[in-house]
Amino acid sequence: MDIWEKFDKEIDVEGLKHDAEEAAKNGGNFKEVPYGTYEVKVNKMELKESKTNKPMLSIWFKILDGEYKDSIIFYNQVLSTGFGLHSADNFLRSLDSGVTVEFKNFRQYNNLILDIAEAIDGVLEYGLEYSEGKNGFNNYKITDVFDV
Repeated sequence: MDIWEKFDKEIDVEGLKHDAEEAAKNGGNFKEVPYGTYEVKVNKMELKESKTNKPMLSIWFKILDGEYKDSIIFYNQVLSTGFGLHSADNFLRSLDSGVTVEFKNFRQYNNLILDIAEAIDGVLEYGLEYSEGKNGFNNYKITDVFDV
């Protein structure tokens, strides 16, 4: 087996093509977004596997106006520690979806994330403060919740 066959077997090629199409639709050629406060909507929210093979909450925030309109701010929180799960829970609660945030297991948490995404889709937008935190990690804080 050559390396290309190996990649075709190991990587979800159809998923990769879909993600590339989504990136193109959502401003695929955008500038890097500097720290600041932006009006955003949740463009994508999912529980997925990180590059280090750990469960991770991934949220894509699409900027709605200004110089960086249509650019994406990526929120990623690995969920393999108590602190990571606590941080994700608090962030999900800040989205004000009306869905009770509680972790029981990863299958349930995946369904919870999908329920939150459905509850806010087309209904809520946010003020998002995007800043640098300790050790160079990004911080994300919902400052406002707007009805659409």
